[in-house]
Order: sequence, then C-alpha cells, then structure tokens
Amino acid sequence: MIIVHHLNNSRSQRILWLLEELGLAYEIKRYQRDPTTMLAPPELRAVHPLGKSPVITDDGLTIAESGAIVEYLVERYGNGRLIPAAGSPDKLRYTYWLHYAEGSAMPPLLMKLVFDRIEKGPMPWLVRPVGRAIARRAKSSFIEPQIRQHLDYLEAELGKTSWFAGDALTAADIQMSFPLEAAAARAGLDASRPRLMDFLQRIHARPAYQRALERGGEYGLLR
Repeated sequence: MIIVHHLNNSRSQRILWLLEELGLAYEIKRYQRDPTTMLAPPELRAVHPLGKSPVITDDGLTIAESGAIVEYLVERYGNGRLIPAAGSPDKLRYTYWLHYAEGSAMPPLLMKLVFDRIEKGPMPWLVRPVGRAIARRAKSSFIEPQIRQHLDYLEAELGKTSWFAGDALTAADIQMSFPLEAAAARAGLDASRPRLMDFLQRIHARPAYQRALERGGEYGLLR
C-alpha cells in the first residue's frame, strides 16, 4: 500500500491529486505545521532525514522530492497514462515542465515568501527600518521582476497548447499546479494572465482534484 506522508498546506497535496488521477489506493499519514514557524514537525525526520513533505513509502521504498515521486508513480503504476509517448516532442516538453516547476518557478516564489516575512515580522526596533527597507528593496529590484518574467513566460507557453505538455493533461501539469497556486495566493497572479487563471480553474474543477482535497484536508493556497 502506498503511504503518503502528508503535510498540510504543502506540495504533498499534488501527490494526492496524482494518485486520484491514476485511481490508485493509498493511505495518508498526516502531519501539521507548527502554527508559529510554519515548519514541518520533527516526526517527519523519522521518515526521511530532511523532515520534508512530500514523502511516500511503497513496497519497502521511501521516496522524497515531488518530481521523483511523480516520476516513480507514473512509471510504475501509470500504464502509459499522464505521460506523452516516448520520443515525441510532447515528451520533451513534459520532462522540461516536470523539472521547471521546482527548479525555476519555485525559487523566486520562495524568496518572496521569506522576504515578506522579514518585512512584516518582528525585529528589534533599532534595526527595524533598515531591515524592512532591505527586504522591500530585494523584492522590488529582483524578486518581483523575476516572478513577473516567469508568469509572462508561462502565460505565453499556454498559448501554444491546451496543457503544458500538449493537448492532454499530464503529470507535468500536476507538478506545475503548486507554483501557480502559490503565485495566485501570494505573488500577483490574477485575471491579467487569463490562460494561467484558466489553467487553475480547469484543474480545480477536475473530479480527481476535488477528491484529493477531500482526503487531504486544509489547503491554504486556495484561500
């Protein structure tokens, strides 16, 4: 039985969605973030040394990293579903987007989250003006332009095909869901980029996505 070590409001939600799309049986072991630090609990380190989510266990294997989990599940259980044909142009795009999601899209989004917390968080009053000014400057001069560049690029790419790797949903779209949901929640993705917003509406309407939400519970990125 596949066990998903599931952290609330995290990347592991898209693993639940993938499992639902594939129609696989699985169990969920739940973990809650610390309400103050928003970090994963130390119990996750008993599953994987880094204490991160998602992690799955299956048939004696422990697999971490979203992309690796997606590839493992599709290759072992997909029977050709949610992946383009080998050697096709869509397969090359599939591989690209599968890695782009975490390798390129997420770093500036994560940096924005960190610098937002620095700007708004508590700090000694003597350094507060300087600290907040540095955070604002980092965001306005580098982080936010980077995010806009990526969103513009993604909007243009969805003008080429219905989904990121062609005209059918693939696991690459599932992988791409988290950075786009994060961008919509806290990085300015809105109706000014209609293709990306349409992508989010389409994935959120899928029955498998809805089933994953029901099983996974709280998912704050959709607020």
